[in-house]
Amino acid sequence: MNRAARFLRDNGISVVFGAGFLIALLGQALAGLAEYNEELRAEGLSEVGFGTYLATSHFAVNVTENWQSEYLQFFLFIVLTVWLLQRGSPESKELHKAGTESDRQQHAGAHAREDSPRWAAGGGPRQALYSRSLGALMLLIFLGSWFAQSVAGAAAESEERLGSLQDPLPWTEYLGSPDFWSRTLQNWQSELLAVGSMAIFAVFLRQRGSPESKPVGASHGATGVEG
Repeated sequence: MNRAARFLRDNGISVVFGAGFLIALLGQALAGLAEYNEELRAEGLSEVGFGTYLATSHFAVNVTENWQSEYLQFFLFIVLTVWLLQRGSPESKELHKAGTESDRQQHAGAHAREDSPRWAAGGGPRQALYSRSLGALMLLIFLGSWFAQSVAGAAAESEERLGSLQDPLPWTEYLGSPDFWSRTLQNWQSELLAVGSMAIFAVFLRQRGSPESKPVGASHGATGVEG
């Protein structure tokens, strides 16, 4: 197997999903540009080019409102499943493993293995930080995306108000506006529904060979078992 084939085999998930993300983002930008230019033509204004559109609040708010909800989903799922369980779901830990677990179970500190990350083998603040680094990163990306959504949304709202000869809306007022919370909550509810339904459906349904499913012959009550 040559190097390129080995790389694709070893990194198939990140490569395929990364490529899919870029294709979808480009498609969203092109569709958004067409929509934006339709609005400009209806108002008797000149159309904008692709590069100009990418710098508009119209594009920014549509992108960031989706990003923040996705990373909220990841943060909540990663952190809450430390303690919350779902009997029979492969998305849950085994019922007796609720909590952060011991150093022995986590191969941390004195129980680290030869191939354990260096920060896992040490103790103190470095291990404490590393042992929570995934959830912390998801939280930071969520908060950053949510903040970006609020800034872009305020700019987009102000642009619409100026077009109607109204005063622009300050960012602090936009945070309490129906537009901001409508954009936010419509994404949150869909992400929470998706995660919750996945956890429940996986109790009774199977996808052969997928780590997100239990083995085909596993009992409905088997918990924390991956296929």
